Amino acid sequence: FCTYILYLCKKTISLLPNLQTRKQEMKKTLFTIMLFMSIVLSGYAQANKIIGKWKTIDDKDGSAKSIVEIFKATNGKYYGKIVKLFKEQDRKCTDCQGSNKDKPILGMMIVENLVDKDGKLAEGTILDPKNGKVYNCSINIDGNDDKLNVRGSLDRFGMVGRNQTWIRFK
Repeated sequence: FCTYILYLCKKTISLLPNLQTRKQEMKKTLFTIMLFMSIVLSGYAQANKIIGKWKTIDDKDGSAKSIVEIFKATNGKYYGKIVKLFKEQDRKCTDCQGSNKDKPILGMMIVENLVDKDGKLAEGTILDPKNGKVYNCSINIDGNDDKLNVRGSLDRFGMVGRNQTWIRFK
């Protein structure tokens, strides 16, 4: 892609009348390409910072509930799996529907099908094992890289729902 852009730039610049104008146009073009690439790569880097283990916090009492490991699958989407429970390690998801019904919560995939949208993960779902309900989900990393903002919502646009802050687990 970049090679093709450079080819087009050289072709366009070669049509310019004098050498000084060619040099100026080449500098402008290269600057524009570099700026575009840095924007694209910064979004990619932001999404990759989300990968890792995160401690979930109970909304009611503030205690640690679980460790969720977020990873990028070979299909390019992001998923999250419970890898540790702090309480009731043998608890099952009795209120879940479908294939998760009565399955152990430990090892359960609770975040599914998230895609990278400008450094934010969106358009996926999150399962609340406490009530068995599946919500629309979006995730973005806080500025300090140690906090994850997780939004579960009833609607696709995130208008009706709740937020949680997960802490990076080290």
